[in-house]
Amino acid sequence: MDEQVKLMHSQRPVGIIGYGSYIPMYRLPNAEIARVWKGGGKGPVKEKAVAGLDEDSVTIAIEAARNALARAEIAPEQLRAVWVGSESPPYAVKPSSTIVAEALGATPYLLAADMEFACKAGTEALQAAMGLVGSGMGEYALAIGADTAQGRPGDALEYTAASGGTAFIVGPAEEALAVCQASLSYVTDTPDFWRRAHQVYPSHGGRFTGEPAYFHHILSAAGAMMEQLAMQPQEFTYVVFHQPNVKFPRRAAKRLGFTVEQLTPGLLSGEIGNTYAAAAITGFSAVLDIAQPGDRILVVSFGSGAGSDAFVWHVTEAITERRDKAPAVADYIRRRQEIDYALYTRYRGKLQM
Repeated sequence: MDEQVKLMHSQRPVGIIGYGSYIPMYRLPNAEIARVWKGGGKGPVKEKAVAGLDEDSVTIAIEAARNALARAEIAPEQLRAVWVGSESPPYAVKPSSTIVAEALGATPYLLAADMEFACKAGTEALQAAMGLVGSGMGEYALAIGADTAQGRPGDALEYTAASGGTAFIVGPAEEALAVCQASLSYVTDTPDFWRRAHQVYPSHGGRFTGEPAYFHHILSAAGAMMEQLAMQPQEFTYVVFHQPNVKFPRRAAKRLGFTVEQLTPGLLSGEIGNTYAAAAITGFSAVLDIAQPGDRILVVSFGSGAGSDAFVWHVTEAITERRDKAPAVADYIRRRQEIDYALYTRYRGKLQM
C-alpha cells in the first residue's frame, strides 16, 4: 500500500440519516439544440433538465433539503450546519446557505457557508458535514449540491449543462440509512475548466478535460480507496461516478473492473444532463432509492480544477423504513415538460437586454 495515502475517518461513526433530490420539470431535447446550432444531438444524453423562471440554485437546494428532512424525520432547528455547494449561486456576494437555512426554519443558531469546487462542491460540503458531526461539535449537519449550470450557446457543454440538486443530512451512525466506512480525496492543479470574473460562460480544455482531468482523478481516488480498504470491485453492489456525460463514467468503471450492472442505476440522473455540483450525489441519491440493507456503494465525485472525493457507504436496515417519505429521483425524471430553444433562452437568461 502507498503509505502517503491517508483515509479520512471521523472520531465517531457517522452516516446519512436523510437524503433528497430535486430536478426541475422542464426538458430541452438535444435534438432541439442541434436544430439551432447544426451539430451534435446524438448520444446517450437525449435531453437536459432546465430551471424555470422562478427557479435558481437556492430554490433547488431548498426543495432537495425539504425532501432530506422528510426522510431524516428531524426538526430543522436540530441542524447545526447548512452548507451549500454550487458553481451557479444567484448572488456574487451573498451566501446561499443563509437563505436556505432561513427557508427551512433552521436559523439562527447554526453554521452556514457556501462552498465551491466546480462539480464536486456537493461532496466537499458532505465531507465537511461528516467532520462536524464526527467530531461531536453538532448532532446533525446538512450538505447540499445544487446548480443551474449554463453552457455557451452552441458549445459542447450546452448539450449536457443542466439543473438539479441533492441534499444529505449527516448524523450519528446508529440513526443512519447509510454509514460511511471511509472517505478519501485526491486533488491537483489541473486547469481543465474555468470561468474568470465577469465572464458569463465557462471555458474548457476540450479533450484535455478527459484523460489528465476526469479519468486521472477518478481512477486515482477510487483505486487508492479500494487498495487501502483491501476491497475488490465485486464487493460493491453499486458504484457511482461523476457524470459530465454518460460515456466517461462507463469508461472509468470498465478500467477499474466494475460491471455495467453495478454502474447503471447511478447513471439515472445522467439522463437529464450534468447537474454539476449535484451530479455524483444525485446519482448516489438514485442508488439509495433502490438500495437494500447490506449493500456497499462506492461514490466518487469529480470537480474541475481539479479533484475527486471518494466514499464507501454501507446501507442499513433503516433505508426501507424511510425511503418512501419523499419523491425518488426517478419520480422527478418522469415529471417532464418539453420546451423549445426559444423558451430555454428565456428561462436561462441567455439574452442580455
